[in-house]
Amino acid sequence: MQPETAKTTERTAKAPRRFVFVLLDNFTLLCFSAAVESLRIANRMADETLYEWVLAGEGGETISCSAGAEFKLDIDLNELRRDDVVMICGGINVQAATTKKVLNWLRREARRGLKVAGLCTAAYTVAKAGLLDGKRATIHWENHDSFLEEFEDVELTKSVFVVDGNRMTTAGGTSSIDLMLKIIADDHGEKLANSVADQLIYSSIRTDQDTQRLSVPTRIGVRHPKLSQVIQMMESNIEEPISPSVLAKDVGMSTRQLERLFRRYLNRSPKRYYMELRLQKARNLLMQTDMTVINVALACGFASPSHFSKCYRAHYNTTPYRERGAQSARLSV
Repeated sequence: MQPETAKTTERTAKAPRRFVFVLLDNFTLLCFSAAVESLRIANRMADETLYEWVLAGEGGETISCSAGAEFKLDIDLNELRRDDVVMICGGINVQAATTKKVLNWLRREARRGLKVAGLCTAAYTVAKAGLLDGKRATIHWENHDSFLEEFEDVELTKSVFVVDGNRMTTAGGTSSIDLMLKIIADDHGEKLANSVADQLIYSSIRTDQDTQRLSVPTRIGVRHPKLSQVIQMMESNIEEPISPSVLAKDVGMSTRQLERLFRRYLNRSPKRYYMELRLQKARNLLMQTDMTVINVALACGFASPSHFSKCYRAHYNTTPYRERGAQSARLSV
């Protein structure tokens, strides 16, 4: 009986680690549920309560996710235990959900030394609180451009997740699982983390070295090395576009060959494809930042606002100013 008594004493001596999930309005359900389920399964596989969690949020009553489901909160934004881990869960319109109360509370808890994570778009919230300055971080790829424009002191990566000291960020979706598996492995060993992954039918555990987006060939459904190389060059040079002739030369082709390649696989010219990439970035910046339309135009390689507006209207059937006005109207509802 002596070994069992010692084991019991050891268990009770170390309290379960508590995670405080702060749910922002319109948070993404997947990033939250993936994290919680990882903790729940860890408890089950260990046959003891290694982890606990509570749901927190502004007002402390209820909150809705982007899928419309409503959640009952356990606590308001109260003072937490010093060993709690704060997990901010973001989703769509994270800028509107990042209120002054949330920011002030987050800064106060961070000053007390708590670990803070931003799941999915909540990296924006953590950065807005000034908690990612001088640190590496990641965010969902759709918010990448706007984040870069607003937070120059953050070293933004395209990783699935990033842990930098007592700050953690994820790219969204299933990347919450990857972060939680790392935490579980650090706390209780790789064997338990692998058991949790098996229960989740999660066969490809990713590290912070893995990138969040699919490769160019997978995204466009075409496996042609030179086409992929040109598209990667386009995506990396939005602010200062490269001419088709230079793109063609860099991959050892003539301009005419490049034109035929794009027509055959993508049913559009290189110039048109490049324009669509630039306009897509412009739309993200208009919807997700407070940048002026002129600055958005410059950031996307347009020399004049009038040319930008003309191209934008031809593609989206609305002007940049009306697009932003419609977005503001949706947020105010």
